[in-house]
Amino acid sequence: MSDVYEAVYNPDVLECIANLSNDEVFTPPEVANAMLDLLPQELFSDPNTKFLDPACKSGVFLREIAKRLLTGLEDKIPDLQERVDHIFKNQIYGIAITELTSLLSRRSVYCCKYADNKYSVTKFNDLQGNIFFSEAKHLWVGGKCLHCGIGQQSFEEQFADKEEKHAYQFIHNAIPGDLENMKFDVIIGNPPYQLDDGGNGASASPLYHLFIQQAKKLNPKYLTMIVPARWYAGGKGLDKFRDEMLHDKHIIELHDYTDASQLFSGVEIKGGVCYFLRDREVSADCKVTSHLLNNVQSVMKRPLLEQDSETFIRYNEAIDILRKIQNIDKIYFDTLVSPRKPFGFPSNFRDYEKEKKADFDIFIYAQKDQGYIKRDQVIKNKDWINKWKVYIPEAIGSGNIETDIVKPILGTPNTVCSETYVVVGPFEDKNVAENLISYVKTKFFHFMLGLKKITQHTTAKTYSFVPLQDFSKPWTDAELYQKYELTQEEIDFIESMIRPME
Repeated sequence: MSDVYEAVYNPDVLECIANLSNDEVFTPPEVANAMLDLLPQELFSDPNTKFLDPACKSGVFLREIAKRLLTGLEDKIPDLQERVDHIFKNQIYGIAITELTSLLSRRSVYCCKYADNKYSVTKFNDLQGNIFFSEAKHLWVGGKCLHCGIGQQSFEEQFADKEEKHAYQFIHNAIPGDLENMKFDVIIGNPPYQLDDGGNGASASPLYHLFIQQAKKLNPKYLTMIVPARWYAGGKGLDKFRDEMLHDKHIIELHDYTDASQLFSGVEIKGGVCYFLRDREVSADCKVTSHLLNNVQSVMKRPLLEQDSETFIRYNEAIDILRKIQNIDKIYFDTLVSPRKPFGFPSNFRDYEKEKKADFDIFIYAQKDQGYIKRDQVIKNKDWINKWKVYIPEAIGSGNIETDIVKPILGTPNTVCSETYVVVGPFEDKNVAENLISYVKTKFFHFMLGLKKITQHTTAKTYSFVPLQDFSKPWTDAELYQKYELTQEEIDFIESMIRPME
Protein backbone atom coordinates (compact mmCIF):
# COMPACT_ATOMS: atom_id res chain seq x y z
CA MET A 1 0.00 0.00 0.00
CA SER A 2 2.69 2.48 0.95
CA ASP A 3 4.47 1.63 -2.33
CA VAL A 4 1.34 2.61 -4.25
CA TYR A 5 1.28 6.01 -2.54
CA GLU A 6 4.97 6.63 -3.06
CA ALA A 7 4.60 5.91 -6.77
CA VAL A 8 2.13 8.75 -7.17
CA TYR A 9 4.91 11.23 -6.55
CA ASN A 10 6.67 10.58 -9.85
CA PRO A 11 5.17 12.99 -10.79
CA ASP A 12 2.32 13.74 -8.43
CA VAL A 13 -0.84 13.93 -10.53
CA LEU A 14 -2.48 16.11 -7.87
CA GLU A 15 0.33 18.63 -8.18
CA CYS A 16 -0.44 18.82 -11.91
CA ILE A 17 -4.18 19.23 -11.29
CA ALA A 18 -3.51 22.01 -8.79
CA ASN A 19 -1.88 24.03 -11.57
CA LEU A 20 -4.91 23.85 -13.85
CA SER A 21 -7.27 26.79 -14.19
CA ASN A 22 -10.63 25.94 -12.65
CA ASP A 23 -13.60 27.56 -10.96
CA GLU A 24 -12.63 25.76 -7.77
CA VAL A 25 -8.98 26.08 -6.79
CA PHE A 26 -7.34 22.67 -6.30
CA THR A 27 -4.92 22.24 -3.42
CA PRO A 28 -1.29 21.27 -4.08
CA PRO A 29 -0.01 18.45 -1.84
CA GLU A 30 2.58 20.67 -0.15
CA VAL A 31 -0.15 23.10 0.90
CA ALA A 32 -2.26 20.27 2.29
CA ASN A 33 0.74 19.06 4.26
CA ALA A 34 1.51 22.54 5.60
CA MET A 35 -2.02 22.64 7.00
CA LEU A 36 -1.70 19.14 8.44
CA ASP A 37 1.53 20.24 10.11
CA LEU A 38 -0.52 22.67 12.24
CA LEU A 39 -2.24 19.75 13.97
CA PRO A 40 -0.85 17.85 16.96
CA GLN A 41 0.96 15.01 15.23
CA GLU A 42 -0.09 12.46 17.83
CA LEU A 43 -3.48 12.50 16.10
CA PHE A 44 -1.92 10.37 13.38
CA SER A 45 -0.90 7.70 15.90
CA ASP A 46 -4.39 7.33 17.34
CA PRO A 47 -6.60 4.67 15.69
CA ASN A 48 -9.71 6.49 16.94
CA THR A 49 -9.02 9.89 15.31
CA LYS A 50 -11.62 10.83 12.72
CA PHE A 51 -11.01 13.28 9.82
CA LEU A 52 -13.49 14.95 7.45
CA ASP A 53 -12.92 16.94 4.27
CA PRO A 54 -16.34 18.52 3.51
CA ALA A 55 -15.25 19.94 0.13
CA CYS A 56 -13.36 17.17 -1.66
CA LYS A 57 -11.99 18.13 -5.06
CA SER A 58 -8.91 16.02 -5.73
CA GLY A 59 -8.86 14.04 -2.48
CA VAL A 60 -5.44 15.44 -1.60
CA PHE A 61 -6.24 16.10 2.07
CA LEU A 62 -7.57 12.60 2.65
CA ARG A 63 -4.68 11.07 0.75
CA GLU A 64 -2.06 12.92 2.77
CA ILE A 65 -3.87 12.11 6.02
CA ALA A 66 -3.93 8.44 5.04
CA LYS A 67 -0.20 8.47 4.41
CA ARG A 68 0.47 9.89 7.86
CA LEU A 69 -1.87 7.41 9.51
CA LEU A 70 -0.23 4.51 7.68
CA THR A 71 3.06 5.48 9.31
CA GLY A 72 1.66 6.55 12.67
CA LEU A 73 -0.36 3.38 13.26
CA GLU A 74 2.31 0.94 12.15
CA ASP A 75 3.07 -0.18 15.71
CA LYS A 76 -0.58 -0.41 16.76
CA ILE A 77 -1.78 -2.24 13.63
CA PRO A 78 1.27 -4.05 12.19
CA ASP A 79 -0.54 -5.85 9.38
CA LEU A 80 -0.56 -3.51 6.37
CA GLN A 81 -3.91 -4.56 4.85
CA GLU A 82 -5.60 -4.54 8.24
CA ARG A 83 -4.18 -1.05 8.84
CA VAL A 84 -5.35 0.16 5.42
CA ASP A 85 -8.86 -1.23 5.99
CA HIS A 86 -9.10 0.38 9.42
CA ILE A 87 -7.94 3.82 8.24
CA PHE A 88 -10.17 4.05 5.18
CA LYS A 89 -13.27 2.58 6.80
CA ASN A 90 -13.07 4.19 10.25
CA GLN A 91 -10.91 7.31 10.16
CA ILE A 92 -11.13 9.36 6.95
CA TYR A 93 -14.30 10.73 5.39
CA GLY A 94 -15.11 13.17 2.62
CA ILE A 95 -17.99 14.97 0.94
CA ALA A 96 -17.26 15.81 -2.69
CA ILE A 97 -18.41 19.07 -4.25
CA THR A 98 -19.37 17.48 -7.60
CA GLU A 99 -19.83 13.99 -8.98
CA LEU A 100 -16.63 14.40 -10.99
CA THR A 101 -14.57 15.36 -7.95
CA SER A 102 -16.03 12.42 -6.03
CA LEU A 103 -14.61 10.10 -8.69
CA LEU A 104 -11.30 11.94 -8.69
CA SER A 105 -11.08 11.87 -4.89
CA ARG A 106 -11.80 8.15 -4.69
CA ARG A 107 -9.22 7.53 -7.38
CA SER A 108 -6.66 9.49 -5.34
CA VAL A 109 -7.51 7.86 -2.01
CA TYR A 110 -8.72 4.35 -2.84
CA CYS A 111 -6.77 4.09 -6.12
CA CYS A 112 -10.11 3.38 -7.81
CA LYS A 113 -13.03 5.67 -8.62
CA TYR A 114 -15.53 3.14 -7.24
CA ALA A 115 -14.91 1.93 -3.70
CA ASP A 116 -16.57 -1.45 -4.22
CA ASN A 117 -14.36 -2.27 -7.20
CA LYS A 118 -11.93 -5.16 -6.87
CA TYR A 119 -9.04 -2.80 -7.60
CA SER A 120 -9.80 -0.56 -4.64
CA VAL A 121 -7.07 -0.75 -2.00
CA THR A 122 -9.79 -1.47 0.53
CA LYS A 123 -13.11 -3.10 -0.33
CA PHE A 124 -16.37 -1.35 0.55
CA ASN A 125 -19.85 -2.74 0.07
CA ASP A 126 -20.95 0.29 -1.94
CA LEU A 127 -19.34 2.34 -4.67
CA GLN A 128 -18.97 5.58 -2.64
CA GLY A 129 -17.06 4.20 0.31
CA ASN A 130 -16.50 7.03 2.77
CA ILE A 131 -16.27 9.72 0.07
CA PHE A 132 -19.84 10.79 -0.52
CA PHE A 133 -21.67 12.70 -3.20
CA SER A 134 -25.36 13.12 -3.89
CA GLU A 135 -27.20 15.83 -5.78
CA ALA A 136 -28.30 18.73 -3.58
CA LYS A 137 -30.75 21.44 -4.55
CA HIS A 138 -31.06 25.15 -3.94
CA LEU A 139 -33.98 26.14 -1.74
CA TRP A 140 -35.46 29.30 -3.25
CA VAL A 141 -37.05 31.71 -0.81
CA GLY A 142 -37.84 35.25 -1.89
CA GLY A 143 -35.67 34.97 -5.00
CA LYS A 144 -32.56 33.68 -3.19
CA CYS A 145 -31.28 30.33 -2.01
CA LEU A 146 -31.93 30.01 1.71
CA HIS A 147 -28.65 28.13 2.19
CA CYS A 148 -26.05 29.83 -0.01
CA GLY A 149 -27.70 33.17 -0.89
CA ILE A 150 -27.29 32.90 -4.67
CA GLY A 151 -29.92 34.84 -6.63
CA GLN A 152 -32.52 32.60 -8.31
CA GLN A 153 -32.98 34.54 -11.54
CA SER A 154 -29.32 35.01 -12.36
CA PHE A 155 -28.54 31.43 -11.35
CA GLU A 156 -31.23 29.95 -13.56
CA GLU A 157 -30.11 32.08 -16.47
CA GLN A 158 -26.54 30.79 -16.15
CA PHE A 159 -27.05 27.17 -15.17
CA ALA A 160 -30.45 26.20 -16.64
CA ASP A 161 -28.86 24.02 -19.34
CA LYS A 162 -25.95 22.75 -17.26
CA GLU A 163 -25.84 19.47 -15.43
CA GLU A 164 -23.88 20.76 -12.43
CA LYS A 165 -26.04 23.05 -10.26
CA HIS A 166 -23.35 24.08 -7.74
CA ALA A 167 -25.57 23.31 -4.76
CA TYR A 168 -22.88 21.95 -2.49
CA GLN A 169 -24.06 19.23 -0.10
CA PHE A 170 -22.27 20.42 3.00
CA ILE A 171 -23.90 23.87 3.01
CA HIS A 172 -27.27 22.85 1.56
CA ASN A 173 -28.52 20.80 4.48
CA ALA A 174 -27.62 17.57 2.72
CA ILE A 175 -24.87 16.14 4.96
CA PRO A 176 -25.01 12.33 4.89
CA GLY A 177 -26.78 11.29 8.09
CA ASP A 178 -23.96 9.25 9.60
CA LEU A 179 -21.54 12.15 9.17
CA GLU A 180 -23.86 14.74 10.69
CA ASN A 181 -24.02 12.74 13.91
CA MET A 182 -20.37 11.67 13.92
CA LYS A 183 -17.83 13.24 16.29
CA PHE A 184 -14.92 14.45 14.18
CA ASP A 185 -11.55 15.29 15.66
CA VAL A 186 -10.45 17.22 12.55
CA ILE A 187 -12.34 18.97 9.76
CA ILE A 188 -10.00 20.18 7.04
CA GLY A 189 -10.41 21.47 3.51
CA ASN A 190 -10.27 24.04 0.74
CA PRO A 191 -13.92 24.95 0.03
CA PRO A 192 -15.32 26.58 -3.12
CA TYR A 193 -14.68 30.31 -2.86
CA GLN A 194 -17.60 31.94 -4.65
CA LEU A 195 -20.48 31.51 -7.06
CA ASP A 196 -21.16 34.08 -9.76
CA ASP A 197 -24.39 35.98 -9.18
CA GLY A 198 -24.31 37.36 -12.71
CA GLY A 199 -22.15 40.11 -14.17
CA ASN A 200 -19.08 38.02 -15.03
CA GLY A 201 -17.86 37.79 -11.46
CA ALA A 202 -18.53 41.43 -10.59
CA SER A 203 -21.25 40.38 -8.17
CA ALA A 204 -20.02 36.92 -7.17
CA SER A 205 -21.41 35.63 -3.88
CA PRO A 206 -18.80 34.29 -1.44
CA LEU A 207 -19.32 30.68 -0.29
CA TYR A 208 -16.24 29.72 1.72
CA HIS A 209 -17.48 31.30 4.94
CA LEU A 210 -20.57 29.08 4.82
CA PHE A 211 -18.35 25.98 4.86
CA ILE A 212 -16.49 27.28 7.91
CA GLN A 213 -19.72 28.12 9.74
CA GLN A 214 -21.22 24.73 8.92
CA ALA A 215 -18.04 22.97 10.05
CA LYS A 216 -18.23 24.73 13.40
CA LYS A 217 -21.75 23.33 13.89
CA LEU A 218 -20.26 19.82 13.80
CA ASN A 219 -18.06 20.90 16.73
CA PRO A 220 -14.74 19.28 15.72
CA LYS A 221 -11.82 19.51 18.11
CA TYR A 222 -9.72 21.02 15.31
CA LEU A 223 -10.79 22.98 12.24
CA THR A 224 -8.41 24.11 9.53
CA MET A 225 -9.31 25.54 6.12
CA ILE A 226 -7.63 27.59 3.41
CA VAL A 227 -9.73 30.46 2.05
CA PRO A 228 -9.43 33.90 0.42
CA ALA A 229 -8.25 36.63 2.80
CA ARG A 230 -10.96 39.06 1.70
CA TRP A 231 -12.91 38.31 4.86
CA TYR A 232 -10.35 40.37 6.83
CA ALA A 233 -12.13 43.55 5.78
CA GLY A 234 -15.63 42.13 5.33
CA GLY A 235 -17.60 43.09 2.26
CA LYS A 236 -20.41 41.39 0.38
CA GLY A 237 -22.01 38.91 2.76
CA LEU A 238 -18.89 38.75 4.91
CA ASP A 239 -19.32 41.44 7.58
CA LYS A 240 -20.99 39.16 10.11
CA PHE A 241 -18.56 36.35 9.34
CA ARG A 242 -15.58 38.70 9.75
CA ASP A 243 -16.88 39.75 13.15
CA GLU A 244 -17.32 36.11 14.19
CA MET A 245 -13.82 35.17 13.11
CA LEU A 246 -12.07 38.15 14.67
CA HIS A 247 -13.77 37.56 18.01
CA ASP A 248 -13.13 33.79 17.95
CA LYS A 249 -10.44 33.22 20.59
CA HIS A 250 -10.22 29.54 19.56
CA ILE A 251 -8.40 30.46 16.34
CA ILE A 252 -4.90 29.92 17.64
CA GLU A 253 -2.86 30.05 14.43
CA LEU A 254 -3.20 31.86 11.12
CA HIS A 255 -0.92 31.93 8.07
CA ASP A 256 -1.47 34.90 5.77
CA TYR A 257 -0.25 35.14 2.16
CA THR A 258 -0.58 38.47 0.37
CA ASP A 259 0.01 36.76 -2.97
CA ALA A 260 -2.02 33.59 -3.58
CA SER A 261 0.44 32.40 -6.23
CA GLN A 262 2.86 31.62 -3.40
CA LEU A 263 0.60 28.63 -2.69
CA PHE A 264 -1.40 28.20 -5.91
CA SER A 265 0.88 28.51 -8.89
CA GLY A 266 -0.59 30.59 -11.70
CA VAL A 267 -3.78 31.42 -9.78
CA GLU A 268 -4.80 35.00 -9.00
CA ILE A 269 -6.95 35.48 -5.90
CA LYS A 270 -7.26 39.18 -5.20
CA GLY A 271 -6.37 40.01 -1.63
CA GLY A 272 -4.39 36.81 -1.11
CA VAL A 273 -5.27 33.73 0.92
CA CYS A 274 -4.92 32.39 4.43
CA TYR A 275 -5.24 29.16 6.32
CA PHE A 276 -5.94 28.84 10.03
CA LEU A 277 -6.20 26.39 12.91
CA ARG A 278 -9.12 26.50 15.32
CA ASP A 279 -8.80 24.52 18.56
CA ARG A 280 -12.11 23.96 20.32
CA GLU A 281 -10.46 23.48 23.71
CA VAL A 282 -7.99 26.40 23.70
CA SER A 283 -8.75 30.10 24.04
CA ALA A 284 -5.75 32.39 23.47
CA ASP A 285 -4.15 35.04 21.29
CA CYS A 286 -3.41 33.91 17.75
CA LYS A 287 0.02 33.06 16.37
CA VAL A 288 0.00 35.08 13.14
CA THR A 289 2.56 34.30 10.45
CA SER A 290 2.74 36.88 7.65
CA HIS A 291 4.17 35.45 4.42
CA LEU A 292 5.35 38.24 2.13
CA LEU A 293 6.95 37.93 -1.27
CA ASN A 294 10.51 36.58 -1.61
CA ASN A 295 9.84 34.22 1.32
CA VAL A 296 9.99 37.06 3.85
CA GLN A 297 7.88 36.26 6.85
CA SER A 298 7.25 37.41 10.40
CA VAL A 299 5.60 35.73 13.36
CA MET A 300 3.71 37.46 16.16
CA LYS A 301 1.29 36.27 18.83
CA ARG A 302 -1.51 38.81 19.05
CA PRO A 303 -5.29 39.27 19.08
CA LEU A 304 -6.94 38.91 15.69
CA LEU A 305 -8.77 42.15 16.41
CA GLU A 306 -6.78 45.19 17.49
CA GLN A 307 -8.29 47.75 19.84
CA ASP A 308 -10.45 50.34 18.03
CA SER A 309 -10.28 48.27 14.84
CA GLU A 310 -13.01 46.52 12.90
CA THR A 311 -10.76 44.57 10.53
CA PHE A 312 -7.80 42.24 10.70
CA ILE A 313 -4.36 43.79 10.20
CA ARG A 314 -2.37 41.31 8.17
CA TYR A 315 1.13 42.76 8.70
CA ASN A 316 2.65 42.04 12.10
CA GLU A 317 5.09 44.91 11.68
CA ALA A 318 2.18 47.34 11.28
CA ILE A 319 0.71 46.73 14.73
CA ASP A 320 3.07 49.00 16.67
CA ILE A 321 2.91 51.63 13.90
CA LEU A 322 -0.87 51.75 14.12
CA ARG A 323 -0.79 51.92 17.90
CA LYS A 324 1.56 54.92 17.77
CA ILE A 325 -0.75 56.72 15.36
CA GLN A 326 -3.83 55.99 17.47
CA ASN A 327 -2.11 57.51 20.50
CA ILE A 328 -1.69 60.81 18.64
CA ASP A 329 -4.59 61.14 16.17
CA LYS A 330 -8.28 60.44 16.66
CA ILE A 331 -9.66 61.68 13.33
CA TYR A 332 -9.00 59.80 10.09
CA PHE A 333 -9.00 60.36 6.35
CA ASP A 334 -12.29 58.54 5.79
CA THR A 335 -14.11 61.57 7.21
CA LEU A 336 -13.14 63.50 4.05
CA VAL A 337 -14.01 60.77 1.53
CA SER A 338 -17.39 60.83 -0.20
CA PRO A 339 -19.77 57.89 -0.53
CA ARG A 340 -20.09 56.20 -3.92
CA LYS A 341 -21.71 58.18 -6.75
CA PRO A 342 -20.69 61.51 -5.23
CA PHE A 343 -22.60 63.48 -7.87
CA GLY A 344 -25.18 60.81 -8.70
CA PHE A 345 -23.55 59.48 -11.89
CA PRO A 346 -22.96 55.71 -12.23
CA SER A 347 -19.71 54.34 -13.64
CA ASN A 348 -21.31 53.62 -17.02
CA PHE A 349 -22.55 57.21 -17.44
CA ARG A 350 -22.11 58.30 -21.06
CA ASP A 351 -24.60 61.15 -21.51
CA TYR A 352 -21.99 63.87 -21.98
CA GLU A 353 -20.54 65.90 -24.81
CA LYS A 354 -16.93 65.50 -25.88
CA GLU A 355 -16.57 69.21 -26.58
CA LYS A 356 -17.51 72.16 -24.36
CA LYS A 357 -20.65 73.98 -25.46
CA ALA A 358 -22.76 76.86 -24.21
CA ASP A 359 -24.97 74.70 -21.94
CA PHE A 360 -22.46 71.86 -21.52
CA ASP A 361 -19.90 73.71 -19.40
CA ILE A 362 -19.31 71.35 -16.42
CA PHE A 363 -16.36 69.02 -16.94
CA ILE A 364 -16.91 65.40 -15.83
CA TYR A 365 -14.31 62.74 -15.12
CA ALA A 366 -15.93 59.51 -16.25
CA GLN A 367 -14.78 55.93 -16.73
CA LYS A 368 -11.68 56.02 -18.96
CA ASP A 369 -12.93 59.25 -20.54
CA GLN A 370 -13.95 62.85 -19.90
CA GLY A 371 -16.53 65.23 -21.30
CA TYR A 372 -18.96 68.02 -20.53
CA ILE A 373 -22.45 68.00 -19.02
CA LYS A 374 -25.12 70.50 -18.14
CA ARG A 375 -25.15 71.82 -14.59
CA ASP A 376 -28.75 70.69 -14.09
CA GLN A 377 -27.71 67.08 -14.82
CA VAL A 378 -25.98 66.97 -11.42
CA ILE A 379 -28.42 65.46 -8.91
CA LYS A 380 -26.24 65.26 -5.78
CA ASN A 381 -23.86 67.64 -3.99
CA LYS A 382 -24.43 70.53 -6.38
CA ASP A 383 -22.76 72.86 -3.89
CA TRP A 384 -19.46 71.02 -4.51
CA ILE A 385 -19.33 71.97 -8.18
CA ASN A 386 -17.70 75.37 -7.67
CA LYS A 387 -15.25 74.18 -5.02
CA TRP A 388 -11.83 72.51 -5.12
CA LYS A 389 -11.80 68.75 -4.82
CA VAL A 390 -9.45 65.80 -5.08
CA TYR A 391 -10.61 62.85 -7.17
CA ILE A 392 -9.34 59.36 -6.36
CA PRO A 393 -10.26 56.24 -8.40
CA GLU A 394 -12.64 53.97 -6.53
CA ALA A 395 -10.93 50.88 -8.00
CA ILE A 396 -7.15 50.74 -7.66
CA GLY A 397 -4.99 47.75 -8.54
CA SER A 398 -5.85 44.37 -7.06
CA GLY A 399 -5.45 44.80 -3.31
CA ASN A 400 -1.68 44.37 -3.25
CA ILE A 401 -0.09 46.92 -0.93
CA GLU A 402 3.23 46.62 -2.76
CA THR A 403 1.92 47.61 -6.18
CA ASP A 404 -1.37 49.52 -5.81
CA ILE A 405 -0.59 53.21 -6.32
CA VAL A 406 -3.18 55.94 -5.74
CA LYS A 407 -3.09 58.60 -8.46
CA PRO A 408 -5.09 61.62 -7.25
CA ILE A 409 -6.53 64.25 -9.59
CA LEU A 410 -6.86 67.90 -8.61
CA GLY A 411 -10.50 68.76 -9.15
CA THR A 412 -10.89 72.38 -10.12
CA PRO A 413 -14.14 74.35 -9.75
CA ASN A 414 -16.74 73.49 -12.39
CA THR A 415 -15.79 69.79 -12.40
CA VAL A 416 -17.59 66.65 -11.22
CA CYS A 417 -17.03 62.90 -11.55
CA SER A 418 -18.86 59.65 -12.06
CA GLU A 419 -18.91 56.67 -9.67
CA THR A 420 -15.52 55.70 -11.09
CA TYR A 421 -14.04 58.15 -8.55
CA VAL A 422 -14.61 59.19 -4.96
CA VAL A 423 -14.31 62.82 -3.89
CA VAL A 424 -12.00 63.99 -1.12
CA GLY A 425 -13.14 67.37 0.14
CA PRO A 426 -14.47 69.76 -1.03
CA PHE A 427 -12.31 72.77 -0.18
CA GLU A 428 -12.53 76.52 -0.62
CA ASP A 429 -8.75 76.86 -1.05
CA LYS A 430 -6.70 75.40 -3.88
CA ASN A 431 -3.62 75.16 -1.62
CA VAL A 432 -5.44 72.86 0.80
CA ALA A 433 -6.32 70.49 -2.05
CA GLU A 434 -2.74 70.53 -3.36
CA ASN A 435 -1.32 69.92 0.13
CA LEU A 436 -3.70 66.98 0.52
CA ILE A 437 -2.39 65.56 -2.74
CA SER A 438 1.16 65.79 -1.40
CA TYR A 439 0.03 63.61 1.51
CA VAL A 440 -1.71 61.09 -0.74
CA LYS A 441 1.52 60.66 -2.69
CA THR A 442 3.56 59.61 0.37
CA LYS A 443 4.55 56.03 1.11
CA PHE A 444 3.17 56.50 4.61
CA PHE A 445 -0.31 57.21 3.22
CA HIS A 446 -0.19 54.17 0.93
CA PHE A 447 1.01 51.93 3.74
CA MET A 448 -1.79 52.92 6.11
CA LEU A 449 -4.34 52.60 3.30
CA GLY A 450 -2.99 49.14 2.46
CA LEU A 451 -3.74 47.85 5.96
CA LYS A 452 -7.43 47.83 5.02
CA LYS A 453 -7.35 47.76 1.24
CA ILE A 454 -7.09 44.08 0.33
CA THR A 455 -9.22 44.26 -2.82
CA GLN A 456 -9.25 46.74 -5.70
CA HIS A 457 -12.07 48.76 -4.16
CA THR A 458 -11.41 51.87 -2.05
CA THR A 459 -14.60 53.07 -0.42
CA ALA A 460 -14.54 55.61 2.39
CA LYS A 461 -14.11 53.02 5.16
CA THR A 462 -10.93 51.76 3.48
CA TYR A 463 -9.22 54.99 4.58
CA SER A 464 -10.11 54.66 8.27
CA PHE A 465 -6.54 53.77 9.32
CA VAL A 466 -5.05 56.78 7.49
CA PRO A 467 -4.70 59.64 9.99
CA LEU A 468 -5.97 63.06 8.98
CA GLN A 469 -3.34 65.82 8.72
CA ASP A 470 -3.22 69.62 8.83
CA PHE A 471 -3.42 70.55 5.15
CA SER A 472 -2.34 74.14 5.60
CA LYS A 473 1.06 72.74 4.59
CA PRO A 474 2.37 70.00 2.28
CA TRP A 475 3.67 66.71 3.72
CA THR A 476 6.65 64.43 3.15
CA ASP A 477 7.40 60.96 4.40
CA ALA A 478 10.26 62.26 6.56
CA GLU A 479 7.89 64.64 8.36
CA LEU A 480 5.32 61.91 8.92
CA TYR A 481 7.88 59.43 10.23
CA GLN A 482 9.10 62.07 12.66
CA LYS A 483 5.57 63.07 13.76
CA TYR A 484 4.71 59.51 14.78
CA GLU A 485 8.19 58.74 16.17
CA LEU A 486 8.67 55.68 14.02
CA THR A 487 11.79 53.62 14.58
CA GLN A 488 14.25 53.05 11.76
CA GLU A 489 13.10 49.44 11.60
CA GLU A 490 9.49 50.58 11.14
CA ILE A 491 10.52 53.12 8.52
CA ASP A 492 12.50 50.48 6.65
CA PHE A 493 9.49 48.18 6.63
CA ILE A 494 7.22 50.86 5.15
CA GLU A 495 9.86 51.76 2.57
CA SER A 496 10.28 48.11 1.61
CA MET A 497 6.56 47.55 1.21
CA ILE A 498 5.70 50.51 -1.03
CA ARG A 499 7.33 51.05 -4.39
CA PRO A 500 8.74 54.54 -5.13
CA MET A 501 6.13 57.19 -5.78
CA GLU A 502 6.11 58.79 -9.23
